[in-house]
Amino acid sequence: MVLVDRTLSESSDDIDIRPLELEDLRRRLDESDDDCHSLPDGSSNQSFSAAFQIGLKRRRETTVNRNFVAKMAWKNAVRKALALGDPWEKFHLNAYKTERARRHRYNAMRQTWTQDEVVVKMEKDSFNHGAMRECFRMKKLSNFSKDDWERAHNYVAKRYMDLNTPRETYFDDVRLQVDIFQMAILEMIDREGSPLFHLEHFIEGQYVKYNSNSGFVRSEAIRMTPQAFSHFTFERSGHELIVVDIQGVGDLYTDPQIHTSHGEEYGDGNLGTRGMALFLHSHRCNSICESLNLTPFDLAPSEIESNKTISSTKNAYQTIVRGTEEIVLTPSEEEKEHIQDYIRMRSLSSGYHSGDDRPRTKLTSISSLDSLECDDMILMSESEDSLVDSAKRERNHHHHLRDYHNRLRLDSMTDSGTDTETREMEIMQFKQLVQRKARPSHVLGEIEHRKQLELLEENRSKTGGSVLGQVHLDLAKYHELNRFVKEGESFDQEAAIYHLNQAAKCGCLEAIKTMAQLHLGLPHDTLPGIQLDDNKCELELGFDYMQTAAEAKDRVAMIYISKAYETGIGLPKSKSKNWDKAVYWLEKVINTNTEDEEGNFDGTMDDPQYQLVARQAVMYLSGGYCLEKDPNKAGELYTYAAELATEAMKGKLAAKYYMQAEEAWAECEE
Repeated sequence: MVLVDRTLSESSDDIDIRPLELEDLRRRLDESDDDCHSLPDGSSNQSFSAAFQIGLKRRRETTVNRNFVAKMAWKNAVRKALALGDPWEKFHLNAYKTERARRHRYNAMRQTWTQDEVVVKMEKDSFNHGAMRECFRMKKLSNFSKDDWERAHNYVAKRYMDLNTPRETYFDDVRLQVDIFQMAILEMIDREGSPLFHLEHFIEGQYVKYNSNSGFVRSEAIRMTPQAFSHFTFERSGHELIVVDIQGVGDLYTDPQIHTSHGEEYGDGNLGTRGMALFLHSHRCNSICESLNLTPFDLAPSEIESNKTISSTKNAYQTIVRGTEEIVLTPSEEEKEHIQDYIRMRSLSSGYHSGDDRPRTKLTSISSLDSLECDDMILMSESEDSLVDSAKRERNHHHHLRDYHNRLRLDSMTDSGTDTETREMEIMQFKQLVQRKARPSHVLGEIEHRKQLELLEENRSKTGGSVLGQVHLDLAKYHELNRFVKEGESFDQEAAIYHLNQAAKCGCLEAIKTMAQLHLGLPHDTLPGIQLDDNKCELELGFDYMQTAAEAKDRVAMIYISKAYETGIGLPKSKSKNWDKAVYWLEKVINTNTEDEEGNFDGTMDDPQYQLVARQAVMYLSGGYCLEKDPNKAGELYTYAAELATEAMKGKLAAKYYMQAEEAWAECEE
């Protein structure tokens, strides 16, 4: 084997044979392909590696083969698209009236709108409809062609069936979907009132709904990307939103729904943290989630086991509109008396009306064909149009391909509205911003995040502000409403308590109070039907939860802590009566006239302020348990309690307090 040409005067001693080294790779990467066949001159001793030369040749051959296959695959795909013809030819859209329309397009990076005028033909009657909108077939003439309707692109125009829908809603929807699927607004300026339509490309293929906005997650392992994408949006947004209702052809999605942490914007399908809870409860991380370093959402062991064998959430297949979803609220006292009827009525209003075992194919803009005509379409198989046949047909289709690519290039230039370099810079800046906001889906990560914030911000509260905590709390309430079991079955109390505990760990004040009440054996408004067994009640843990709630300015918690230190009732074994702390918490209650950290206010009607002040006076008058006796302070407090009782129209009680104030001051004189 000849490795390299050399003169006859060269002997084997002139050649330095050595193993392949890293410098060989670095040097060869800097050289062009034309220079790779010979070694550099200028030295009597030439160094080379036989293994490197053979490997380099193989890499060149592999690259050429891959490029050829990729090129032919793309040509094959384009040829198939051209061979299919116009799937809407039989609907004779060309016969409809030509109309002018004003197109509004949105740039998500720059957050700006652009307008231009287009020419369209739209059918008069809708061919399908969803929960809120109806669909019309449309053809739009390219801005670079004149009256050539044979080459006009197919579109689907959608409008809300409720004609009173505000015009601003159309623009809000485009802001939502612009990064999912190219979408614009058409303003039909030739029609009375200039009605608005959403404009989407018609895309052929098998349309699949992968998940819904109310918890449905398709169980068939046909695509992992949609579920991973929804999970990805939850983490990368820092729990501020999640994109669900993923549906489309392959990985081209359309008509998504966004749930936001505050439950506002993005239409009536935005269910807020309740929608987040329903998706995360049914989602199971796949290999794509793992490759993206997404963290699994915390579920109870019973939930994990149940979802392995039961395809739950089938009843959540359809998209739910805000106001028709199951509200996560505790039943009223009257409803509790007829709880089975309440649950049955709740189930009937869940928005699911299909008894099919498999999700039905939804007919919208990207369904391959209408259900009535799908059998008329004949698709080419790979055997009918192999790469070998493609090469033979290439010359015949050359002019079609050239026109096709020209149209695509022109449409792309006009639709982008910005140069590639600027757009890439904007995308990079946006990506960096998102990475800084990213937060994991599990509770341990949330706890660590909150600890870091406490170190950075002085006097930061340990409660409130956790979207993940609210998601877990919503799941606990959904369990109580029998959301995840069949009618007639009892809900999973262990799972409900598990999510309540996770919410408490995340600093959710409502969950903290409920966990305290459960462990202390107190009545509670959240999950009222659940009581912990005596062997599971932890007095120490319950008191700690209650004190955390008190520190978050919850009045009921502050009063409980003060009574516990005053009387010793409800105190864990590690603590003892302490009137100094009791007076401290009573003072906090009396002087707190603002909302707690979650925006709630409790006027403590069961413990009016004049009673709280009088209790302080009693402790100061007697002294003890770490509180120094102070009759003068007691007299002042009794007088203040009498004034408060007078304002509350409690004349007899006010007189009593005035009398006790005199007795306290009498002790001072003695």
